[in-house]
Amino acid sequence: MSYIEATDTSLRKTGQIKLHGASGFVGMRKAGALVAKCLDELTDIVKAGVPTSEIDEFVRNYAFSHGAYPATLMYRGYRYSTCTSINHVVCHGMPGDRAMKEGDVVNVDVTFIVDGWYGDSSRMYVIGPIARKAERLIEVTYEAMMRGIAAVKPGATTGDIGFAIQSFAEGQEKCAVVRDFCGHGLGKVFHSLPNIVHYGKPGHGIALKPGMFFTIEPMINLGGYGVKVLSDGWTAVTRDRSLSAQFEHSVGVTETGVEIFTLSPKGWHKPPYL
Repeated sequence: MSYIEATDTSLRKTGQIKLHGASGFVGMRKAGALVAKCLDELTDIVKAGVPTSEIDEFVRNYAFSHGAYPATLMYRGYRYSTCTSINHVVCHGMPGDRAMKEGDVVNVDVTFIVDGWYGDSSRMYVIGPIARKAERLIEVTYEAMMRGIAAVKPGATTGDIGFAIQSFAEGQEKCAVVRDFCGHGLGKVFHSLPNIVHYGKPGHGIALKPGMFFTIEPMINLGGYGVKVLSDGWTAVTRDRSLSAQFEHSVGVTETGVEIFTLSPKGWHKPPYL
């Protein structure tokens, strides 16, 4: 694998990993902060009786009113400004008329383009009282993501990230890491190298260097890790209909470790959001 400074090639997929300088970190902080604020504001929207289409409308309007653009809108034909994944939906759930109800857990995934930079994050939300098994799954998934982030530093590898996530998550009862989807490089491109798989072996994979930007976004199932994509071409669900949860942050490799670009300004990192 080769690396390249993110200059005039920033808008192209070159098959190389882009290494960003100080201006890139400034751009990613701004994009990430706006996404995190939007996810904070959604706590007043994600409630019982509200259809997921209202989440999508809120996210779209929030982006436009803040001079941003929702990256998923018309991306490869996708017609929505967010993904809303409820219960056994693993990822890429399409907003619609389905109203959320008490006991549901839902992941909302938001990506904004701000001054050409992509901020990408998702969080779990809970609708009213939920089952203890759902609470535990959310706790495990969040902790798995944070352990993966803690493994990021110059000289580490993508395999170190995957191992940190998998060894923790699959050490918990009935929890399995989804293999079919992964984190990805980003910056001024939505999806680029490196791919960040959420399982692996220490020391394997791609070496991490300062200036790399990517997402870490593990999906954990409370059952088997198998998934399937529905006929709409987007919605991925667990094969055994078990619950699934996901958290996602955009991060950058610094000279000494890692910077998270999408932290909640209110400290609302995982539910309950108080």
